[in-house]
Amino acid sequence: MTRTTADTTAADTFVPPTRFAVPGRIAVSNREAARWQTATLTEVRRETPHASTFRFAVPGWAGHLPGQHLMLRLRADDGYTAQRHYSIASPPDDAGHVELTLDHVEGGEVSGWFHTLAKPGDEVEVRGPLSGFFAWPGDRAALLIGAGSGVVPLMSMVRHHRVRGLTVPLRLLVSARAPEELIYAREYGAETTPVFTRRAPEGVPVGRLAASQVAPLLAAELPPGGWEAYVCGSNAFAEHASRLLVAAGQPVDRIRIERFG
Repeated sequence: MTRTTADTTAADTFVPPTRFAVPGRIAVSNREAARWQTATLTEVRRETPHASTFRFAVPGWAGHLPGQHLMLRLRADDGYTAQRHYSIASPPDDAGHVELTLDHVEGGEVSGWFHTLAKPGDEVEVRGPLSGFFAWPGDRAALLIGAGSGVVPLMSMVRHHRVRGLTVPLRLLVSARAPEELIYAREYGAETTPVFTRRAPEGVPVGRLAASQVAPLLAAELPPGGWEAYVCGSNAFAEHASRLLVAAGQPVDRIRIERFG
């Protein structure tokens, strides 16, 4: 997964520091984040027909900020290893545990193992947290836009907002092809607006994320200091969503993008 800002010469002019001077901040040293730790799978929860959440006990986990990710390593008996970056879905308040939500990618080496073989008690290795670029410490109004599994790091932000009872405004626009493919559907509340691109419940419009859905969220509430926008999804979705934000008046250097695929 690669993170960038919107395509502009102003890119990277608003990059968060690695340590946030806000209540409850979590500042993990680079040395600690580089240390491999054993993570024990404790629970598997089905989210959609093709996505599941995997909960791990990591007793030595030093914490993370919502939006950060980790590196996961699988090691075979013959010594072969496979490594992948995964966004963290759980809030930082879930001490000693991390949750990852993985799509079952056809032909995927690591995701295939998780979805077909992994069971509670299995061990993997993790290190992190990694990247402060996409992190949201909870100190500023956040407008979150995600598609498919791109909602995973955004859900960590939503959960953090709820657990801490934060009062800064937070809004989530999440796109899925159909209701049964909406990851975390049971958890969404008033802060969330779902968008369905192929099939929707009766009375709900079907179609790609549009200006008519983005602009009202920016305009309905004007928090002090403005919005910080976080976009996560495929390359095409990230490009489309960022253009809608800019057209609606969001400053380019206040848009953070994490894209994959």
